[in-house]
Amino acid sequence: MTNVRAIAKLDIKGPKLIKGVSYEGVRVIGDPKDYAKKYYHDGIDELIYIDTVASLYNRISLFDLVEKTVKDVFIPLTVGGGVRSINDVDRLLRSGADKIAINTEAVKNPNLISKVARRFGSQCMVLSIQACKQESGIWEAYTDCGREHSGLNAVDWAIKGEKMGAGEILLTSVDRDGTCKGYDIDLVKKITNSVRIPVIATGGMGTPQDLVDVIKKGNADAVAMGHVLHYDKLRIRDLKQYCKENEICM
Repeated sequence: MTNVRAIAKLDIKGPKLIKGVSYEGVRVIGDPKDYAKKYYHDGIDELIYIDTVASLYNRISLFDLVEKTVKDVFIPLTVGGGVRSINDVDRLLRSGADKIAINTEAVKNPNLISKVARRFGSQCMVLSIQACKQESGIWEAYTDCGREHSGLNAVDWAIKGEKMGAGEILLTSVDRDGTCKGYDIDLVKKITNSVRIPVIATGGMGTPQDLVDVIKKGNADAVAMGHVLHYDKLRIRDLKQYCKENEICM
């Protein structure tokens, strides 16, 4: 029986939990602390907080949110958005985060990956890759929450990130994010076949079968979801039961 993790991904803008489609058409959902606490009590395995505008404004605003969240939530918490230095990582960890996801600054300064891994351990360093399929058929890694081209082949970047010391990859399909049309299994499989570190697949979750498919066909180690949880389209307990029936242990 395959063992995987179910993760709730919460996109943050200012003090609010938000959700959009392919990072556009954003709607305010509510207070992220309340949703994090709800998912914890419902049985989610981990949480991810991503500040969606931190890189744009060159600041991190999640310290206070993380501190308040970990008072009531006792599962692993990954935090990302606007992380630019070892000091940023240190402060987030001291606030209560367990792992740090880095995208934009890792592209600009790949040595940051190695510095974080050496200082805090590779298990703390999560390389966030936001991939968008191009007309050529390759997936390009985007920065600034899916807004900017990096020119990097997402598969090659994943391989390099692992070599630099990343202990995990948070892989988002920009094309599928918020669509509920299912994960980009081809993308996920390309990445999982190219690296040895765990890969979290996110972007596109719509049905329990989508989760089963990305695990069995895409070889994902963990699955993150937002829309289906935020809008009560799926319950975590029901999702885990469906996975159990399909020989996937959560």
